[in-house]
Amino acid sequence: MGWPGILVLGVIIGLAGWWLHPLRRASRARWWAAPLAGVLGASVARMAGNVTGLFHDGDMLEWPICVAVSLIAVAATVGLFSRRSIRR
Repeated sequence: MGWPGILVLGVIIGLAGWWLHPLRRASRARWWAAPLAGVLGASVARMAGNVTGLFHDGDMLEWPICVAVSLIAVAATVGLFSRRSIRR
């Protein structure tokens, strides 16, 4: 996949996840926080997979793991920002 693919994947997952999240309107998260979380999640998943030997560059397992970790990071980011605004 390479690093450009990781960046594109993270940004797309981040924007789609932010737009589809049910707490988006209650969130104080700016639109750029979700793509940033998506890119960070996909990058961490790729590095962790390469370090542990779970997959090598371009393996078929790399795509679903990077997408799943990116989605979890985006959902957690938007959810945590919305919780902060509800408490006030």
